[in-house]
Amino acid sequence: MDGTAELLFYVNGRKVIEKNVDPETMLLPYLRKKLRLTGTKYGCGAGGCGACTVMISRCNPITKRIRHYPANACLIPICSLYGAAITTVEGIGSTKTRIHPVQERIAKCHGTQCGFCTPGMVMSIYTLLRNHPEPTLSQLTDALGGNLCRCTGYRPIIDACKTFCKTSGCCQSKENGVCFLDQGINGLPEFEGGNETNLKLFSEEEFLPLDPTQELIFPPELMIMAEKQPQRTRIFGGDRMTWISPVTLKELLEAKVKYPQAPVVMGNTSVGPDVKFKGIFHPVIISPDGIEELSVVNYTDNGLTLGAALSLAQVKDILANVILKLPEEKTQMYHALLKHLGTLAGSQIRNMASLGGHVVSRHPDSDLNPLLAVGNCTLNLLSKEGKRQIPLNEQFLRKCPSADLKPEEILISVNIPYLRKWEFVSAFRQAQRQQNALAIVNSGMRVFFGGGDGIIRELSIAYGGVGPTTICAKNSCQKLIGRRWNEEMLDAACRLILDEVSLPGSAPGGRVEFRRTLIISFLFKFYLEVSQILKRMDPVHYPSLTDKYESALEELHSRHHWRTLKYQNADPKQLPQDPVGHPIMHLSGIKHATGEAIYCDDMPAVDRELFLTFVTSSRAHAKIVSVDLSEALSLPGVVDVLTEEHLHGINSFRLLTKPEKLLSTDEVFCVGELVCAVIADSEVQAKRAAQRVKIVYRDLEPLILTIEEAIQHKSFFEQERKLEYGNIDEAFKMVDQILEGEIHMGGQEHFYMETQSMLVVPKGEDQEIDVYVSTQFPKYIQDIVASTLKLPANKVMCHVKRVGGAFGGKVMKTGIMAAIAAFAANKHGRAVRCILERGEDMLITGGRHPYLGKYKAGFMNDGRILALDVEHYSNGGASLDESLLMIEMGLLKMENAYKFPNLRCRAWACRTNLPSNTALRGFGFPQTGLITESCITEVAAKCGLSPEKVRTINMYKEIDQTPYKQEINAKNLIQCWKECMAMSSYALRKAAVEKFNSENCWKKKGLAMVPLKFPVGLGSVAAGQAAALVHIYLDGSVLVTHGGIEMGQGVHTKMIQVASRELRMPLSNIHLRGTSTETVPNANISGGSVVADLNGLAVKDACQTLLKRLEPIISKNPGGTWKDWAQAAFDESISLSATGYFRGYESNMNWETGEGRPFEYFVYGAACSEVEIDCLTGAHKNIRTDIVMDVGCSINPALDIGQIEGAFIQGMGLYTIEELNYSPQGVLYTRGPNQYKIPAICDIPTELHVSLLPPSQNSNTLYSSKGLGESAVFLGCSVFFAIQNAVSAARQERGLFGPLKLNSPLTPEKIRMACEDKFTKMVGSAHTSLNFFFPCACG
Repeated sequence: MDGTAELLFYVNGRKVIEKNVDPETMLLPYLRKKLRLTGTKYGCGAGGCGACTVMISRCNPITKRIRHYPANACLIPICSLYGAAITTVEGIGSTKTRIHPVQERIAKCHGTQCGFCTPGMVMSIYTLLRNHPEPTLSQLTDALGGNLCRCTGYRPIIDACKTFCKTSGCCQSKENGVCFLDQGINGLPEFEGGNETNLKLFSEEEFLPLDPTQELIFPPELMIMAEKQPQRTRIFGGDRMTWISPVTLKELLEAKVKYPQAPVVMGNTSVGPDVKFKGIFHPVIISPDGIEELSVVNYTDNGLTLGAALSLAQVKDILANVILKLPEEKTQMYHALLKHLGTLAGSQIRNMASLGGHVVSRHPDSDLNPLLAVGNCTLNLLSKEGKRQIPLNEQFLRKCPSADLKPEEILISVNIPYLRKWEFVSAFRQAQRQQNALAIVNSGMRVFFGGGDGIIRELSIAYGGVGPTTICAKNSCQKLIGRRWNEEMLDAACRLILDEVSLPGSAPGGRVEFRRTLIISFLFKFYLEVSQILKRMDPVHYPSLTDKYESALEELHSRHHWRTLKYQNADPKQLPQDPVGHPIMHLSGIKHATGEAIYCDDMPAVDRELFLTFVTSSRAHAKIVSVDLSEALSLPGVVDVLTEEHLHGINSFRLLTKPEKLLSTDEVFCVGELVCAVIADSEVQAKRAAQRVKIVYRDLEPLILTIEEAIQHKSFFEQERKLEYGNIDEAFKMVDQILEGEIHMGGQEHFYMETQSMLVVPKGEDQEIDVYVSTQFPKYIQDIVASTLKLPANKVMCHVKRVGGAFGGKVMKTGIMAAIAAFAANKHGRAVRCILERGEDMLITGGRHPYLGKYKAGFMNDGRILALDVEHYSNGGASLDESLLMIEMGLLKMENAYKFPNLRCRAWACRTNLPSNTALRGFGFPQTGLITESCITEVAAKCGLSPEKVRTINMYKEIDQTPYKQEINAKNLIQCWKECMAMSSYALRKAAVEKFNSENCWKKKGLAMVPLKFPVGLGSVAAGQAAALVHIYLDGSVLVTHGGIEMGQGVHTKMIQVASRELRMPLSNIHLRGTSTETVPNANISGGSVVADLNGLAVKDACQTLLKRLEPIISKNPGGTWKDWAQAAFDESISLSATGYFRGYESNMNWETGEGRPFEYFVYGAACSEVEIDCLTGAHKNIRTDIVMDVGCSINPALDIGQIEGAFIQGMGLYTIEELNYSPQGVLYTRGPNQYKIPAICDIPTELHVSLLPPSQNSNTLYSSKGLGESAVFLGCSVFFAIQNAVSAARQERGLFGPLKLNSPLTPEKIRMACEDKFTKMVGSAHTSLNFFFPCACG
């Protein structure tokens, strides 16, 4: 073996040689910090979000073929890249050279908003195109399965992808061979195009063609190196770890003898996360490279042998090929494996993870191991002693020493036998999200009959996710051998398996009843599947399943995605170059796609820069007895540890009502509270030191985590807030019926793709300091930093170029962290950078407030609600933050679209020991609106009416008054509602849903439609003021600055459209650099849907001032250019710079009287969603959503539709799959994309139709437009109520007519457990007898 080897690889066509490489270095920090290629982003560090996707290319020395595959740079040790070529987003195109068609199309199809996820998206699509230049849409959506986006809702990204498909531009789901756009039916007759409306946001004809011959070639030097074997083992030694890369089997075995405890690493997808998140350390790692014997594919007479080093993606391709070649009865096992491989992780992880690694790591929720275990697979092992074969069985999966690999052995390959005739295998799984999510429970099942008599000869069933290892139900299977395949057998099997695969109530991971139900629901599916095949093979002897049961076997509805849009064309009277009303691409769209857009952490390192990391409390309510910093301070590179003592007298700051503490070294009130801050020379050193800070706690009582506990302890912030209208007590006496109910709503994590980031740079003179930070509120950052440093605000400047998503989460905590970083920078006279890891970010920053709503409604039998008494309780967390403002806004918006003549609503912000919750898109309305809609749904059920009927009856009439006595004209609300009814063919589809439900027992569909009235305004004039600064330079170019923050919503793009219209000059003449307290002072927070409204009016004001000054000059030379006019103005001493100002909309609210005019206008809308649920597993699929929105006159339809779709998908996540889990001690479990699931590309509606109402009312807003950032989040609850509708259908069919109480989010667990049937009852009690085919009662 060599000494320390040289590492050689290529990046973007350039050779990289590293002499002293540290094996602990991952590719992502190496690209970003060492090579300064910052296009590849850090999103989660766990391979779960796809922001760091790069393409890796390797040459196979034997076949001479080059394999291109996507990979997560955050998990790739650079030592594993010897001889590889890496391509990053910078390598495929840039604005300086030429942009690649993928980059162009994702930008021009409006597939970027904040742009932080875009480079990863681009690289995933690019890699697919390198392998398949004309991909199918399924290949494209599959390629993007491992990439998350929080802004766009994925729809425009799919649009960009479709332009590469063979059948681009069409819905790809032509019914009867006719495209729906041609036939003008399917309930969308008004999509006629015509002059006034438009159906497209981009023009495909202009796109650059994809030319595969123009791509970067694989470096010839690497080709020669790969062919010029033999090489020798490479060893890379670092300070703490040694990396050994054997290149022959002999060397691998020698290394394993020498280091028997060293893990064998291929893709680092298992060892990597363990090292990072569990702190497991390996002094030696063995990573075989290019060993031929580990990549074998052998077809034998009785099965397939696959090399342990094959990636899961390669295994997937091999199996797909085998299935085409062999008779069907032999390949059922391969079909089952393929089914799981299609949903296992994302494409990047599947291309990195190896088959051997997946098998040997034996994760309890492994998808493949239960299948391989039931399929009689065997493992081929090798050591210096020779070959050995062991079965992949329960003993192996339990790591029994007698059945496991010996320390010096390695796994060479896996044998997967063919199936025999009369042998059947199936795979099942259920996860929080359909793809790229670990299974909650999965299973592999196999039965062998030996002949056509239906007598069980062999039975094998294994489960994952129900214990510390994969569990095989051996005893149950043994007892069932010899029995006939019928219902009695199934009944016995369910009982036996529930007994054998026991999950105690306290089992880790919770959800015990759900997991136990899945165990037998999967078994029932297997029973039906096999019965169906037996019937096909021998129709005479086997009865056919009734049609109603066949639905249990069908996959959830999934056709190819398509979308339609309808928006108004710009006014024909406009000047030709006036961009307002046109779908202009996001100003930074191309830069997002090329990786050239600079975010906070992409800024180059400043000389002698320090890194800061926080130490947070691990207890929810405790006294800190002692903090020992000695070990942390003794580590090399550690400069300082800041505690509360350093901040004496400056350790708090007041923004709203109560001061918030910066650091707490005395008493802590939640897990994740900031205790101290470690400052070191590098990120690695700071993180290591933070782990060495020793804190001793003494727990304090009470520990309050839930709203109920807060109510019990009367733990509230401030007094209640209250809104009353009419005479509620009298009204309750007049009504026909009264009902009382309640609904819980869980919180939500912001999950902005760019975590909290800041860089503080002391200027070295006059105590000036620059703060570069990812925030929505630079003025607050300036104020809190100035206060902490005891400086006047004019010495502190805060700069924000762009923010990688915020949604309300980059204000309060951001300010606190920036103040601490600034204190450290000031103290040491050096720049300080602080970038939170995803897990830290989720732990520290809080999110949307969980809510408990209690309601009492008095109504008439025709559905009119005459009296409504509501109580709102929000979980504010440990400090006040924005909770008071949030419950006020929730109260003011709670009635949604309905006029309740008598209303009383009270709200409390509960103080608990959770991290402080804060603003999140929608700010209280998604919670209070859901409570109201839930009440409406229950009233409808009591009256025997459809919820839509009750919604219509109670809706605001045209001219009306809100509960706080503000006048409202609801004409457009009613129009949105009617148009959505028509566009969605509601009546037709409701009948179709009912027909489907009567014909299908185990799948149900649901349809629901909700209206929206979203008031826009900030409640005070001062909060709505805005300013802008516009300069005209002598060459005629213009620079615009304003107080708004660009966080993906496209505000800068709209501001340039405004300047272009007002100054009557082309867009290309106008530039916008970013937002800074240096250019526009005292700017308000960017939020509340009004950023473009307010700042646009300020920009308009500045431009009009300039134009007025220049009018005499222009009139003298009307044919001149801007350059001529600017020079002439300068020569006449006319100022070419102007500030613009808008004082804010008139706005007031008096909480004493409960009256006011807090809002400037209302955004109206409606959404209709149709879903399909699987009653046996709780899975659901959103089949179609139609949205109609009243947006006034859209300034930019592409940006506005992007906001509507993105908010809708975020809302859908809120109400269905996004679930925060805490331990009983208040520790957050869901700290990253592996545990917390936001919607992925697989979750979006198969069909999405968005229509903007033609503008009708002129208003004093910017060009009569409306702000749309938040309103559509609430429309996501149309999916919640559609699921509820489907669950009700299932329950009614099972004879359950009582009230149905479903809380949000409606996760698979809640859906499954609400569809009560024999299985749920069986789990609940041990002695129910099963009659599966009870006439039409569905179990």
